[in-house]
Amino acid sequence: MLNMSQCWLFLLLLLMGRNGLCQKEEVCSKSVINSCSDCIKSGPYCVWCQQLNFTKPGEQEAVRCDTQAKLLERGCKAEEILSPPNSDTVTKNDRLSSTFDQQEPVQLAPQEIRLELRPGLPTTFPIHFKRVQGYPVDLYYLMDLSNSMKDDLQNVKGLGKDLFAALKKITQHAQIGFGAFVDKTVLPYTNTNKDKLQRPCDAADKQCQAAFGYRHVLSMTPREEEFKTKVTEQFISGNLDSPEGSLDAMMQASVCGDKIGWRNSSTRLLVLTTDAGFHMAGDGKLAGILEPNDEHCHMENNLYVKSSEMDYPSVGQLASQLDKNNIQPIFAVTKNVVNVYRQLSQMIPKSEVGELSSDSRNVVRLIEDAYNKLSSKVTVTHDNLPENVRVVYTPRCEHAGPPGENRGVCDQVRVGQKISFDVTVTADTCMKTTSFTISPLGIKDTLTVTLSTNCECQCMDPQVANHTHCKGKGRVHCGICSCSQGFVGQFCECSIGDKDEGTLREACKDENGVECGGRGDCVCGRCECHTTESGNYYHGAFCQCDDEQCEKFQNKLCGGKGKCNCGTCECNTGYEGSACQCTVSQEACRTINNTVCYGRGNCKCNRCECDEGYQPPRCQKCLGCQNPCLTKLNCIECLGFDQGPFKKNCTEACSKSVFHQMVDQFTLSSKQCEQKDSEGCWVKFKLDQLVGKDNYWAEILKSRDCPEPPSVTAIIGGSLAGVAVIGILLLMLIKLLIYMKDLKEFKKFENEKKKSKWAEADNPLFQNATTTVANPTFTGE
Repeated sequence: MLNMSQCWLFLLLLLMGRNGLCQKEEVCSKSVINSCSDCIKSGPYCVWCQQLNFTKPGEQEAVRCDTQAKLLERGCKAEEILSPPNSDTVTKNDRLSSTFDQQEPVQLAPQEIRLELRPGLPTTFPIHFKRVQGYPVDLYYLMDLSNSMKDDLQNVKGLGKDLFAALKKITQHAQIGFGAFVDKTVLPYTNTNKDKLQRPCDAADKQCQAAFGYRHVLSMTPREEEFKTKVTEQFISGNLDSPEGSLDAMMQASVCGDKIGWRNSSTRLLVLTTDAGFHMAGDGKLAGILEPNDEHCHMENNLYVKSSEMDYPSVGQLASQLDKNNIQPIFAVTKNVVNVYRQLSQMIPKSEVGELSSDSRNVVRLIEDAYNKLSSKVTVTHDNLPENVRVVYTPRCEHAGPPGENRGVCDQVRVGQKISFDVTVTADTCMKTTSFTISPLGIKDTLTVTLSTNCECQCMDPQVANHTHCKGKGRVHCGICSCSQGFVGQFCECSIGDKDEGTLREACKDENGVECGGRGDCVCGRCECHTTESGNYYHGAFCQCDDEQCEKFQNKLCGGKGKCNCGTCECNTGYEGSACQCTVSQEACRTINNTVCYGRGNCKCNRCECDEGYQPPRCQKCLGCQNPCLTKLNCIECLGFDQGPFKKNCTEACSKSVFHQMVDQFTLSSKQCEQKDSEGCWVKFKLDQLVGKDNYWAEILKSRDCPEPPSVTAIIGGSLAGVAVIGILLLMLIKLLIYMKDLKEFKKFENEKKKSKWAEADNPLFQNATTTVANPTFTGE
């Protein structure tokens, strides 16, 4: 029973495949086709029939362009069908290497391939990858030497033996390098006090090196003792803020390959150990550093010399250089920043993150685990693709990822295991010869794809100058006539003599400048229209009319109740509508006063099509119209009270749109209007709209509410009193200003008087008025 079920399932799947449920239907979407080349460019499944006399009289040559199945159905012979195929040629395909033997190993095959594609038609070819046994490994240990990593440095100094032992398990050709970083030596990242720059650590730290951005300590070496000696010479340094210059250091380690010592044939690992976050592009503005990172090497005496002049690199810049130099970063970071570096790892292909213990004791195990993850995951991708080129990768391995346009992934790949990827390339347009490369991430091997397009037809034309098919007046090219000078037409049947062919063709162009609307041929200055797909003809002076493109109703042209003429339905008697879908009737358009749509619209298909602003169903109200209380005020004023702007021509301006009656009390139920007329009086009236757009019946109250005239005596008295009060206030203000001025002068005089000093000497010219004479004999007794 189980075998029978499996058989039925197999048959069902087979039938589905035969019926096209698992296949893409071939369609040729034609536009303007004048030649075989135009046909080939129209779509991947468009082919051309070069058979003579394939077109019928009146048919356009564009019918030669269609899918192969349809052309065969129309009678074109299979050998007369032209369809440039895709082709691929492998130009270099060195065999994959098994082990590393001190020469350039081959891990990707083929290495060069040439494609010639039809636009839109995809082609697929396989590529193969096999990781070489014992492939060299270069590991560059990049360490954060800020003060918080003091304990970690002591442990790293003893890591040499363990690191080399771990790498020896992978390959006998391992090298290790070492570098250190802190941050830019400018504020606000580092204390720029002269003493602090030389000794940025705490006073208790006796061994402390001067502040620096990035320093390359040891180039790649296979010697364990050299690594141990150089690392032992390193001491802790310091900075101010928490984030470090990690990206600066990684960028220089990536682009300074000759100084770091990366080998051409090796797996390149960059191990970053830190307990802090990182600065990135834009942070340099805090220190006034505005120059963007140029992604170049600036190392002098193993020190990054542009640290204080150039901004930090962006994540995109760093990812690009890591990919360009086939470097795979491993972030060995402490628990507090693991999530930060995991987010960074998502933006950098072929990178791994491991949680570092507080004293870095587990760093060797982290490197081993990260390397195993990186090496067992093979990701194939491409560099910048040419415009209008698409590439899809389909992995062929045990643990394959889904097909993708950007990359293909095979996971859990063992050393020496051969895996494959199907690469599907599609060129969407015709283009000149171009190229791009495909490579596994982190691996030097590349595949160069040279791409060109095939957009021309290789037609087997008869070598006859004046072919009988062209009335002896032209050559045959891909089945159609190429007329000699002085002759035009589908079969060169029209002789233009000494006339200008351009002038004749201009007479065939419509208002858009298209010759015969693209639906006919210009023969001797007149359009000969082509036939439609159903066998009918286009018509009109410029073949602009098509009797098959009218609106349909219930899947019938013009609802089956009319005739299509030049795109418009001409309905039979008793029917109307754009598709003759309605019977002629006005029943639903009738109003209570037996009018049609109140005279404010047209009844079509038994529905009112209202004039602008009026609302269905019967166009009674106009929500978008101006308020008639305002628009008809002038007419109400002149009709009811013989005054206002229309007083002289009231009959001509208002008698046809407003019919009125003077009343003492309103009888209409419409909204009351209350407006102020030209004399300032309040006029009250009601309007009722009649049939039509601008017809109203008006009831006008005979009495108006006019304001009482102002009292002349009160106005004059008030004006005089106001003038008097203003005059008194002005006099008081003037008197106040004079008083303030005098007071100021008096105070000034008093101050001057206090400052004056009078001389106390006697005036020699002064004669006292009193004379005193003394008696010499007077004794005072």
